[in-house]
Order: sequence, then structure tokens, then C-alpha cells
Amino acid sequence: MFMTVLALEFSSAQRSVAVLDRGNGRALPMSQKDEAPTRPGPPARMAEAIEAGAGGTNAFSLIEKVLAGAGLAREQIEVIAVGLGPGSYTGIRVALSMAQGWQLARGVKLLGISSAECLAAQAQAENIFGCVNVVMDAQRNECYQASYAISARGWQEIRPLRIVSPAEMQSQADSSEIWVGPEATRWLPRGKILFPSAAILGRLALGRNDYVSGDKLAPIYLRETNFTKANASR
Repeated sequence: MFMTVLALEFSSAQRSVAVLDRGNGRALPMSQKDEAPTRPGPPARMAEAIEAGAGGTNAFSLIEKVLAGAGLAREQIEVIAVGLGPGSYTGIRVALSMAQGWQLARGVKLLGISSAECLAAQAQAENIFGCVNVVMDAQRNECYQASYAISARGWQEIRPLRIVSPAEMQSQADSSEIWVGPEATRWLPRGKILFPSAAILGRLALGRNDYVSGDKLAPIYLRETNFTKANASR
């Protein structure tokens, strides 16, 4: 089955956009949660644009750049995959809004994928094997953490995404475990800086079909929403 995917990964300070397509060849199941084989060949076409510094990202410019690089028109996009975080509130909301608008205008299919899963697949692609902890800044002096067993054949979640304090995370940081993430070295000097990649996100999307409507696409937040009622005006 032919499929053309536009991937938007804006959950970190390094935002990226990628477009991938494939024909009748084998999909790219890099999101394996069991130890099924991964590492099939690359998609038929792929282009990626990366921009560091979240505050200055021009999302439309990045999209036009990757479409031109892959020789594709907007009308040829069939699926849009969005990194759902957790991460940058503004970045993720921008990506969601673009995907939702595109679906309204063009009727494309939408996929939402955890940015933590994207980082696990990214670690595997970079041959980072073993017990790998994905960590991201959760603000409020807290961190998001998820743990994966990663090998050359696949990866499996062993501890689901949760919020931890830096002290709790550092207490786990023994020499046998690996720590990766966009700000990993902030809390763990032996950590490895790793940003979620739109190219990896797109490869994950090529192996999935759990599409959702735009109104069901939502960021990953682990905290309960709290509202504070304003004092009555005098």
C-alpha cells in the first residue's frame, strides 16, 4: 500500500518536520513493543528539516522545505503524524493545530504518537541498547521519565511514562542504565542529549493505522488540570 506521511515533531527546543513515503514494500515497524525484528529498508523517499531554538520556528517554511526536498505537493500528503509530547506546550499545540486544520481542508488521516516512544525508537536507530531511560523536562522542578529495554531487534516499555523529581531520578542513575532526552545532562552528567526526530516519527507512522479525528488529537499531559477561581471584583 502506498502512503505519504508528513511528520511534525515540535515537542522540544529542536523542532523538525519530515515527509516520507513508501510503496508496496514492507512497513517500518520501529515502534515495536515486543522483540519483533526492526530495521527494514528506508522509505522510498524521505526529506527532513530541523530547526533549533523553539522560539523562532517557522512551521510552514519547514513544511515547504521538506515537500520540495521530496518532490511532493501538499495535495499528495495522506497522513499527518504529530508528536504528542510530553514537552513544549506551545510547540505541541502548534503542531496539533496545523494537523487539525489540514484534516479539515484536505481530509487527511491523523496519527498522534508519544514523543517518549519516538525517543525510544531514536535511541534504537542510534544503536543505544540496554535499559534506556527517556527523560524530559516537566517544569515545576520535575521530570517526565519512561524506561525501555532496547536491543537491535526492537524495544519494549518496562516502566510507563510518569513524573518524578530530579532527586528520585538521580537515585536510580546507576552505571547499568542509560539516560537520554533533550535535556538529559541537566540532571544526569552521564546522560546523552537526544531530541525526538520527525524522521523517526514518520517511520513509526508508516507502521501504524490507528488514525484519529482532529478533535481526538490531544497532547500527553500527566498532571490533572487545576483551575483557580479569580477573586470577585469589587
